[in-house]
This record gives sequence, C-alpha cells and structure tokens, in this order.
Amino acid sequence: MESNQYLSMFIDESKEHLQALNDNMLELENNPTNIQIVQDIFRSAHTLKGMSATMGYEDLASLTHEMENVLDLVRNEKLAMNEAIFDILFKSLDALEAMVNDIIEGGEGKLDVQDIVRTLQAVSTGTSPATTNRQQERNAPSIGTSDLDPYQRSIVEHSLHTGYHVYAIRVSLRADCVLKAARAYMVFDLLERNGEIVKSIPAVQEIEQEQFDRSFKVHYITRLERKELRDLILDISEIESAELESIELSSTVNNEKEKSAQDQGTPKQGATTERKSSATDGSGKQQQAGGRTIRVDIERLDALMNLFSELLIDRVRLEQLAMEVEKQELTETVEHMARVSSDLQNIVLKLRMMPVETVFNRFPRMIRDLSKNLNKKVELIVSGAETELDRTVVDEIGDPLVHLLRNALDHGLEETSDRIQSGKPENGKIYLRAYQSGNHVFIEIEDDGRGIQRDKVLRKAVQNGIVANDEAERMSDRDVYQLLFASGFSTADIISDISGRGVGLDVVKSKITSLGGNVSVDSTPGAGTKFTVQLPLTLSIITAMLIRLGDEKFAIPISSVVETALITKEEIRTVYGSNMINFRDNIVPLVDLAHILDVPNTSFDAEQQEISVVIVHKGEKMAALIVDEFISQQEIVLKALGDYLNRVFAVSGATILGDGQVALILDTNALIK
Repeated sequence: MESNQYLSMFIDESKEHLQALNDNMLELENNPTNIQIVQDIFRSAHTLKGMSATMGYEDLASLTHEMENVLDLVRNEKLAMNEAIFDILFKSLDALEAMVNDIIEGGEGKLDVQDIVRTLQAVSTGTSPATTNRQQERNAPSIGTSDLDPYQRSIVEHSLHTGYHVYAIRVSLRADCVLKAARAYMVFDLLERNGEIVKSIPAVQEIEQEQFDRSFKVHYITRLERKELRDLILDISEIESAELESIELSSTVNNEKEKSAQDQGTPKQGATTERKSSATDGSGKQQQAGGRTIRVDIERLDALMNLFSELLIDRVRLEQLAMEVEKQELTETVEHMARVSSDLQNIVLKLRMMPVETVFNRFPRMIRDLSKNLNKKVELIVSGAETELDRTVVDEIGDPLVHLLRNALDHGLEETSDRIQSGKPENGKIYLRAYQSGNHVFIEIEDDGRGIQRDKVLRKAVQNGIVANDEAERMSDRDVYQLLFASGFSTADIISDISGRGVGLDVVKSKITSLGGNVSVDSTPGAGTKFTVQLPLTLSIITAMLIRLGDEKFAIPISSVVETALITKEEIRTVYGSNMINFRDNIVPLVDLAHILDVPNTSFDAEQQEISVVIVHKGEKMAALIVDEFISQQEIVLKALGDYLNRVFAVSGATILGDGQVALILDTNALIK
C-alpha cells in the first residue's frame, strides 16, 4: 500500500532522471573528457538506483548499479570513454526506459538485462576491449589550473580541444626597472595582439598601479609556439626572464576531478535536467528553486478548468443582466468581478501550459541513434524549446513531430557522398524551431537536403488519380507539395519514386488537424524542405466573433478572422459560375454561409444594397462569409459536441452564451478548399 502511495512520484522522478541521463550522455559524447558531466550522470544513476531499490524494482536497481561501476571508473580517470562504452551505456538507458514504461503501464518493471549487465561488468573489470588505462595520460607533465575559476577552466579546456596552445607565463622584470607598470603594459599589449589572456595574477588593475614586486603571472591562449612566444617577450627591454609552461588537457581534467570530489554526497531528490545550472551554482539556490514547485495531478487541473469555464459562462450572463437592469451598484460589482476573473483566467490557462521542451527533449537521442543506423552525419539544431502550449496539445503533438523528423533525416537529407559531390558540407542540418505568434504556436522542421521534386510528385499524383492532368499543370508549387499529405501517397512505390516524402504524412496531417491546427510544406530543390505546423495556443477558452444567421447565433474563432466588411451587390462578380469579390487586390470567393449550414429565415437577398461579410483565412487562402449581423467579440468556452455529433460539417464545437443560448463554433478551415 505504501509503495502504491509513492508510485506516481517514482514514475515522475524516474522520467526526469532518464531525460537527464540522455541529455548528459549526448553532451558527454561531444565532450568525452569533461569529468563534470560524468559526475552529473553518476548522480542521476545513483539516485535512480536508490529509488528503484526502495520501490522493489530489482532489475532497475541492478542495471543502474552496474552503470555506476563503469561511471565511477570514468570519473576517477581509470577508464577512458570510447564509442563502445557510449553504445553500451545508451543501450542501458533504453533498457531502463523500457522498464519504467512497463511500470507506467501497470507492470512490475522486469526485463532480461543479463547481457547488458555482463557487458558492463566486463568493462568495469577491464576484461572488455572497450576499457583503456589512463595511467600514461595521468603521468604526462602538466601544470595545474587551480588559480582559475570553473568558467576560466572551461575556456582553457575548449581552447585545448580546438588546437590552441595554453601557457602559464611568469614574467620577471629587472631589479633596476624604473617604470614597472609601463613594461608590464608592453608585455600585455604584445600578448593581446597574438592571443587571449585568460587571467592575470595580480589583477590587471593592481599591475597598472604598480602593486606588484618584480614579477607577474598570466594564463594565456595562443597559436604561437613556446619558443617563438618566449623570444617575443624577451625582446622587450628591461625583461629579466620569461618562464613558459604548457597547460595540457590532463591538468584541467585533474583539477575538475579535485573540485568535483568536494561536491560528492547524497544526491538531491528531484534533480534538474539542466546540467549547466547544477554545474554553475553550488550555493544551494537550485534546491531553493526546486522547493518552489509542486506536482499537481492532471485530473485536478482539468477539473479546475471545467469549473472556471462554468464561471466564465456565468460572468458573461451577469454582464448581460447588469446591462439590462442598469443599476450602478450592480454594474460596478460585475465590472470588478470581470477584472478579477480575467486575472484568474490568465493564471488557470498558464497552469495548463507546458513548454514544448518536454517533447523536444527526446529528439536529440532519437536523431543520434537514427543517424548512426543510416550512417549519416547530422546536426539537430533546436530553438524556441521554451515556447509554451496547452498540455493537451503537448501530449498529442509528439508522434507527428517524430514522423516529420524521421522523414527529414531518412529521406530529406542526402547520403554523405551525395552531399560532398553537390558541394554541401558532409554534416547535414535539421532545424527544429518553435515560436508563438498571436494565438498560435508554430513548429518548423527544416532540413538542408535535396528538396522535393515537383515533377515526380505530380507524376505520382496523376498516376494515383488524385489530380487530373489538366489540373496538375495549373497547380502552384505549394499546392503540389500539399499533395504529399493525400492518403493516396502512402504506397511502397513512393519510397523510391519521390524519396519517401509522402509515406504516412496523411496520418500526420489528420492528427494535427484534430488538434485544431494545420501543416504546410515549402521546398527548394537542392536546398532543402521546411514543414510548418500551426497549433492553437489553448483548446479550452478562445476569443471569437459572434455572428447571427437568421435566428441562430454562431461563433467564429478570432484567429481565423481577417476583418469584417460591408459590400454592395455591384462588387460581386461571377467567375466560372461562382460569386467572387475583390478584397485588397485579391479575388476572394463569396460563401453563402446560411445556404451551406441550411439555416432558415436568413435576411440575405441578392438584391439588397449592402451585404455583411466576414473575411476568414486558412494559411494564405481566404473566403468571404455572408452573415446577417455582427454581434460582438468575446471570450467563449469551447465545449465538445459529444460522440453522436462528432462529424458535423464545418462545426468544431459549441459554447453557451450569456443569455443561455447555445452557439455553434464554426470550423472555417473546412469551408475553405
């Protein structure tokens, strides 16, 4: 019973630690000598082992214990990381994730991990070819960097990795030197013209004020060789000596080891997945920040949103009643309630918002594994991960993004040999971006690959009967690329004919459409392809324009509205049998909304002088909807129609108005073809 009580906490924290392990392993793979990252990985593994043992999940605990043994050797510099060790550790993480997922689904978290455990044991005992002794490296002559702080050490380490020389230089002036500060300035000027000074002892200000004896020390980064640099310094008059010692990579590692050994202890519960934060702040501030957050069950948030939705409906009703009664005290009270409820609405909506980072975090590891399988060199560049979306959308958007990323890597990027032949860098790039614009969040997946070939797409579309020959010739490039989302493209032939661009994309589009969004694609042959996913910021409360058709009221999401207008019958033109109007130099179709929705008693008459229209858009396409009356713009609560009415054309839901009437919410995307 006690284990069940803490199960949800175990699952949440296990997922956090697994994400931290994956992130840090990817970072360590790019910087395999950084012992601080190894320390962070070790702590996460240690905490996960303790939690698993406490909850009784022995397979989880035994696997993390063997991972600890390997990591302990690495952090003590008895073992060097190499590709084989990375592979077995990543394989261990996959097994841990599988066991945690089994626990989430109600299982006991059991998995046959004996092969992985034996491989880890072979690595830790030195019987595996993956192990290497670092004794020779530790014995290499070097000078310490104890004078440097962690940031300066990281600069030194990065410079060493990129081929620069790093020297500790001690310059001594002659005893009869009169202007010590001037001579020191000449040395500093020489050094700054040929490299970068990391640190000076004493500080530069003290040297300028001659607050030093006859010598000073600098840590210095340069491309110059030791003898050339020493000769340049000694060429300055009144310099008695210049001692240069090279700082080697092993010395920075040893100092990191000494520093990190002081930080060891009981791992903090609820460890963060941001490695940089834990590395740069040892003052306990991070723990304090962790205490300011709590976990809330999702069902409670949903209940809170439902209650607030009812409150919002009653608020609108009260505002309408106050206008009818016209009593000042009531009006003032209702206005105050409206202000308070607006603030409350913002808080409730923010509680439901989650950064897309929770989805993006799993993609670097996926790209890493897939690129190794495909033998392609790929760089995933992520930006805007802090962009927030409604929790419901975040939960559902993962699979479509996985498919689009796989598509970009597998079929968008060329083989390495093809990239080199076409003059491109051998490392392909995939950009994953997220940003907010208005009431929408946009997620872009862009590659610098071969692009989409229009002719092949059209040829296959005609072959499958999706478009006719004459229609195909008139289609723009963007319309052609949209054909990739047609279900007719989900055939095996596509893999060779058009590089697999269409396989399964119909599923991606239907999923995104079900979330109230849409997806588009742009491509430049030979330069790459970009998929753009547009998603609503929230699915619960939206701003809408209320309109009247006959005796019925409808709501149009304000995000779809371009503007409202009054047109005269002289402005209506007939093109190919359809009514059109000229709107800002664009020919826009005129849609008789009452006729499409079969609404009786509407006042539209082709002979009337002025007609009210709402201009709506879907991407770059627009339409003018004929309405009887514009009522108002207000925030409405989106309610589902239920299982029996889930396929009503051009209707996405309903809302309850202030007068108690039900108004249908129009899906304008369905009206624009």
